[in-house]
Formats: sequence, structure tokens, C-alpha cells
Amino acid sequence: MNQLDERLIKVIPSERQVMLQKTEFYAFFHFTVNTFTGMEWGDGTESPKVFNPEQMDADQWIRAIKAAGMKGTILTCKHHDGFCLWPSKYTKHSVKYSPYLNGTGDIVKEVAWACQKAGLKFGIYLSPWDRNQETYGQGKPYDDYFVAQLTELLTGYGDIFSVWFDGACGEGPNGKRQIYDWKRYYDTVRKYMPGACISVSGPDVRWCGNEAGYTRISEWSVVSADLSVAERVAALSQHADDPSFKQRVISSMEQDLGSRERLSQEQHLIWYPAEVDVSIRPGWFYHPEEDDKVRSLENLMDIYEKSAGGNAALLLNIPPTPKGQLHENDVKRLRELGEEIHKRYGKNLAEEAENHVREADQWNLLEGVQTDDYETYYQGKGPSAEFKIFWKTPQKISAVILKENILKSQRIEAFEVLSMKNGSPITVYKGTTVGYKKIARFPQVQSNMLIIRILDSRVEPVLSFIGIYP
Repeated sequence: MNQLDERLIKVIPSERQVMLQKTEFYAFFHFTVNTFTGMEWGDGTESPKVFNPEQMDADQWIRAIKAAGMKGTILTCKHHDGFCLWPSKYTKHSVKYSPYLNGTGDIVKEVAWACQKAGLKFGIYLSPWDRNQETYGQGKPYDDYFVAQLTELLTGYGDIFSVWFDGACGEGPNGKRQIYDWKRYYDTVRKYMPGACISVSGPDVRWCGNEAGYTRISEWSVVSADLSVAERVAALSQHADDPSFKQRVISSMEQDLGSRERLSQEQHLIWYPAEVDVSIRPGWFYHPEEDDKVRSLENLMDIYEKSAGGNAALLLNIPPTPKGQLHENDVKRLRELGEEIHKRYGKNLAEEAENHVREADQWNLLEGVQTDDYETYYQGKGPSAEFKIFWKTPQKISAVILKENILKSQRIEAFEVLSMKNGSPITVYKGTTVGYKKIARFPQVQSNMLIIRILDSRVEPVLSFIGIYP
């Protein structure tokens, strides 16, 4: 073991980071006064009277995302316009001063309760940029205000799995910008909800670098500690009201964040996994003219397999309509997405196979990778490994899922999948990183044997799961 690899594999996730990565796929709900004004970024001058979702149905939201296979949701409790979806004691720019339920409504409570009933996780988005609050840009007075609202959310709505901070920082109503006291914000979250992940301008989960659903070919969770500096995230975040969000990649984000070469000179390393945030429509808030622009099933599956199946979490936004419900087109697509995910990955062919590993020039029974957990796993004898999955009759195969035991860090750097054709092995997939989860998808083959080779790893690979799918 060289010194660099020894350093790299010492970096492991916290319990909250493991929880977030296991959540894998969850929803974003962008809902505020913008839903009623047609804006993407409100300016804070909206009258609360415009907010009145007369057919509000949080249970319908949650049923729809659960049908897609999602395990939780994050609600925009306050976006840049400063309008609060809960009756905050600290502002009149809130649902309390709207016509909704004659000022007695609380959207945050409704969504949190709907999640709890359905067994899904609930998270909050709270924008530090507040275009309505007069103390914005005044330093501590605004930080006091923001922390007070953050505390309301952290103490009044049950368990919270994610606190999502946008890095956007523009001018407030007084023309000033605020220098965010990130440490104070983080300390508040840790005090009241220590199990929650702080994303994306935060220390637990990093932004993937774009809002178009793109992911890196090699996505590393072990990266330089300087990536967690919130000011850097803020500097690279959105800077203009852009309702299209089409194929918008931040070019200044590095493609190589975690290779040996990239990290060889870094003094401080951290576990900092990626999250992909993308909207099911061109915009993040609902616009009726986009009802026919819902992403196709094929596109959503591609995003899912490359993000949730590429060592990143997937945060998919579905914007509710002014009625307070998800549009039927979005609901239909979510149902189709869940059905397609189950169709592709509901049956693990490896459960009916003989699994072996090559050790010391002989094939031994492979154990520890049959169950999707970290209690059992296979640890190799060196930086490479070879596995053979064998069936008595030929199987139709188009995907392999590999998962590392991330409690022992991320190690695999290169692998390949081969099938047998006329008695000879043929490469059907070549990959690089694995991490929490890798979906290796390829044109369907029919074979009674698959060979999986780990070609390079930071010391011995540690696999917790191997799945084979038709």
C-alpha cells in the first residue's frame, strides 16, 4: 500500500452522509408566490394575497413521488422572494397573511405530515437570499432573522433529513448584499437536527456542478476539503433569472475532483458526495405553457441511471400548480418512471446464480455480496479482483449494479463486465468509479455467464453488493 492510497481510504462518510446516500432519489417541490405570478425568481414585492392554492393536496404530491420510487422530499419553505410557506413569527410576507385557509394555513406542516404518513423523509429548503427582508445586507440583524426562521423550521415540523441552502446572493430591498454567516447557520442545524445533511452550500453534500442532470464519468466522494467552502459554491451558483435551465453546465467546475493525480498534493481530504438537482420541466416553478414540456421517460431514466446509478443522489423537482396539486402530466410521468425502474431493476438474476471469485488462481465461492447492506461484504486480496456469475441456462442481461462498502471509503478506480459468446469472453461494459452505487447498463446480451473484473483499486476493493438485471 502506497502512502497516498493509505491516506485516501482513511476518508469515510459520517452517519448522516450514509443516510443521504442510501436515500438515493428524492423530490424537490418549488412552490411559493412565483407559482401564481409566473416568475422563476420573485423580487419580494409580491402581495401575500396572490397565494391561494384552493385545492391544496399534499397527500397527492407524496403519492406521486412515492409511485416514482422516491424516498423523501425537500420543500422550498422560503425562496429568494422571502415568502414563507409557514406562519413565521418574524415577517408578514408569509402564508399567514394570504387568503389560503383565511390565514390559518401552513404548507410546511401539510407536506411534512403527508411525508410522515407515507413513510417518506422530509427536508427543507431555506434561501439565505431574501429580497423582501429589510434587514438583508445589514450583517448580524439579518443573520438573527434568518436563524430565527431556521429555528422555527427545525423545531416545529418533526424529523428533517436534509437542510438545503442555495448559494445565491443578490441584493436585498435596500440594494445591499449580505455576507452569510454560514458557520452560525450550520451550528443551528447541528444543534436542533444533528442527523440532517446540510446541502448544497454546506459541509455534507456538494452540488454536482449543473442543473441539467449531467454527471461526471468518474464521480468521487473523497475530494479536497476546499470544495466545502460555501463561498465557492455561492460564487458558482445561479446569478440570473433563467427560466430555461436547459443544458446549463457550469464550465468552471472541474471534471476531475478525486483521482489519485488530482489529490496527490492535497493536504486535507473529506468525504463530500455529489447531489444532482434537476427539474422535470424547463422551469423550477410551475408555468402552464410548460405542460407539454415534461421530460420524457427515456430522458428521466437516463438521468436516474447516471446520477443515482453514478455515485450521486438525485433530487428531482416537480412544481405544484396554483391549485396546490401536481399536474396530471407530471403525475403520469412519475408513475411511468417508477414502473420502468421496477421493470429494469426489480428482479436480481444474481439471486439464482452461482457466484465465484478468483483467489490464488482458483475459483472460490463468493460470499457477502448477495444482500444490499454493509453487514456483509467481500474484501479482496489485492488491488484487482475477478468474479464469475454463472447460470445453468442462458439469461437475458442488460445491467449490472455494483456497490462498495463506503464505510470503508471509496476504492475502485476501473472495472469491466464481460459476457461469454461462443465460449469466449466479450467486453460489454467498461467503467471507472463505483462508490455507493454504480449502474452499468449495456445492450442486452444472452449468456449463461458474466465476468466482472476490478482492474484497479485503492488497495483491495470492498464490495457490498452485486446485482444482475435483465
